[in-house]
Order: sequence, then C-alpha cells, then structure tokens
Amino acid sequence: MPLYEYRCEKCGDFEQEQAITEAPLEKCPTCGNPVKRLISRNVGLVFKGSGFHITDYVRNNSSENSSESKSSGEPPEKKSE
Repeated sequence: MPLYEYRCEKCGDFEQEQAITEAPLEKCPTCGNPVKRLISRNVGLVFKGSGFHITDYVRNNSSENSSESKSSGEPPEKKSE
C-alpha cells in the first residue's frame, strides 16, 4: 500500500499508509484538526524478482555468432573436402 504524507498545523508532518482507492484524510488522527496532503518528493521504487532488462536480453556467444551469419544474408560457407 502507498504511504502518503500529510501536514497538520498543530502536530506537524506525518505519514499514513492508505489504499489507492481510499479518500484522502481530512482530519488529523491525533488531534482532529484539518490536514493537507503533501506531494511526495521521494518515491521508493523497488524491482523484485527476475524478468528485468539485464536478464531479458542475455545472449550466449554461440547464439550471437549464428545470428550474425543469418542476419548478413550470406549463405554459410561449405567445408572443403
């Protein structure tokens, strides 16, 4: 769940964990005064698990050599007997 920052004039700044679909807080949970939701500056972005760029585009040397000959449009050389 996202963490939202709020500012209360009496209590100061505080963070509240809320679902995205929840309405913003209107009153401070501590004192009951009106609060204002702040725009967050730091976004914690975490990549977990496999499937990101470094693992998606890994190539073996042998597959690179065979793909180069296929992409050049030249027929593979025949071995001389």
